[in-house]
Amino acid sequence: MSRFVDRVVINAAAGNGGNGCASVHREKFKPLGGPDGGNGGRGGDVVLVVDGNVHTLLDFHFRPNARAGNGKFGKGSHQDGAVGEDLELRVPDGTVVLGEDGEVIADLVGEGTRLIAAQGGRGGLGNASLASRARKAPGFALLGEPGETRSLVLELKSVADAGLVGFPSAGKSSLIAVMSAARPKIADYPFTTLVPNLGVVTAGEIVYTVADVPGLIPGASEGRGLGLDFLRHIERCAVLVHVVDCATFEPGRDPVSDVDALELELARYTPSLGTKLEDRPRIVVLNKIDVPDARELAEMVTAEFESRGLKVFPVSTATREGLRELSYALAAEVEAYRAAQPKQEATRIVLRPRAVDEQDFTVVEDPERPGGFIVRGERPERWVRQTNFDNNEAIGYLADRLNRLGVEVTIARMGAVPGCPVTIGDMTFDWEPSTPAGVAAMGPTSGRGTDTRLEPNDRIGASERKHAKRVRRGLVEVEDFGDEETTNDKG
Repeated sequence: MSRFVDRVVINAAAGNGGNGCASVHREKFKPLGGPDGGNGGRGGDVVLVVDGNVHTLLDFHFRPNARAGNGKFGKGSHQDGAVGEDLELRVPDGTVVLGEDGEVIADLVGEGTRLIAAQGGRGGLGNASLASRARKAPGFALLGEPGETRSLVLELKSVADAGLVGFPSAGKSSLIAVMSAARPKIADYPFTTLVPNLGVVTAGEIVYTVADVPGLIPGASEGRGLGLDFLRHIERCAVLVHVVDCATFEPGRDPVSDVDALELELARYTPSLGTKLEDRPRIVVLNKIDVPDARELAEMVTAEFESRGLKVFPVSTATREGLRELSYALAAEVEAYRAAQPKQEATRIVLRPRAVDEQDFTVVEDPERPGGFIVRGERPERWVRQTNFDNNEAIGYLADRLNRLGVEVTIARMGAVPGCPVTIGDMTFDWEPSTPAGVAAMGPTSGRGTDTRLEPNDRIGASERKHAKRVRRGLVEVEDFGDEETTNDKG
C-alpha cells in the first residue's frame, strides 16, 4: 500500500565544474606549438519538474539526497570536457519550495514547470583560453567551481477548487464519494481519512475538483489532531465547504458551534502562500438529513447560518438528496473565482544592465584579525575558487586579476600594511603589494608554472624590470575582458 507524503526535506547538490587543462601542443617539426589545453565542462544542475503523473513526495522521503553529474576535465589538443548531466526531480503539481529559513522560493503549479534547485559549477578555463600577448604560453589552468549545495523543504499543497472541512465523522468522505468517482476509505470511527482525497466533479459544462481534508478538531491550527499537517491542502481552494454532522449525539456539539469552532481554526492558521483562508467564500452543508432528528435540527439552524450570509444546503449522502443543488452551487462559486483571477501573461525576461561605476566587491575590516581585511564579491570569490595554489604562475595570475579589479588599491587606501591578513572567500593571504599586471612570465628566467614576483628579487631579469617600468609610465595598457586579458603596446 502506497504512503502519502506531503512534506519532505531534500539535499540538492549540483555537479562540480571540470578543471581546465594546461597543455602545450607537441608535434614533430613544430617546436612552438603553443598552448592547447581545453576548458573543463560545466557541472550538472538539479532541476525540479512538475509531473502530472506524480501525486506524492514519497520518493524524496526515502531518497532525500540528490546529486547531479560533475563536469569532465579538459584535455590537450583543445578538447573541452563534457558537460555534467542534469538531474531532473519529478514533483507533483502544487509543490511549494521553501528555503532553510522558511522563505518561499517558488510555487510550482502547472505541468512542465521547472525550477533550478541547485546551479552547477562553472568549468575552469584551459591554458589555451588564458593565452594572451602578455602571457603567450600559460603554464597553468583554472580549476572548476564547486556546484551549489542547498537544503530545501518541499510542501505539497493540493490543487483543488473546493475544500471540504469539518469535524471527524462528519461525512466528508461519503460526500466526495457520491459526488465524484473518488473512492476514499469510509468507516464509522473518527479519523478514517488520514490523507487528502481529490475528486473530479462535473456540473453542466463546468468541471472542478474537490478535496476531502482529514477531520479538524479545536486546536488544529496549533498542531492538535491532523489539522496542522493538512490545512495547507485547502490554501488554493476557491471555496470552502463546512460539512456539518446534524445526527451527532456528542454532548456540547451542535451545527452552529461546530462551524464557529472551524472558523476559529481557519482564522488562526497562517498560510505560507500569503492569502488568508478567512477571505474565501463559504458554503455550509448540513449532512445526514435522512435521519429524522437530523432533518429537524437542520431546519432549525438554517435561518441562523443564512443570517450570517452563508449559503446552506441540507443533503443526505445515503439518499443523495440535495446533492445536485450543492454541485451546481459549488460550480458557480468556482467559475466566479476563476473569472476574477488575472490572466496569465507570457513570461517576460527583464534585462538590467549593471551601472558603469558599480563596484564588483566590498572591503571591510576583519573583526577576528586585528589589522586584517575581508574582501567580498562574486568575482573575487569566484577567482579564488578557480585558482590552483600549488602553481605559482596561477597565483600571479590571480594577483593580476585582483589588481585590475581595484582590490589592491582599495585595501591600500584603507590603511593596509605589507603582511596584514586579507581574506577572500575561504582563503586568507598575507598581503604584499604586487607589481602591475603583465610582469609574470615575460622574461627568459621565468619557466612555465612560475611567477617572477614569487621568486627572489635577484632573479628578476632586465626585460621584466623594463616592462614594469613601461607599465608604470603608461606606455603599456592591460585590459581585462571577462576571464581573458590583452596587452596593448603604445610604443
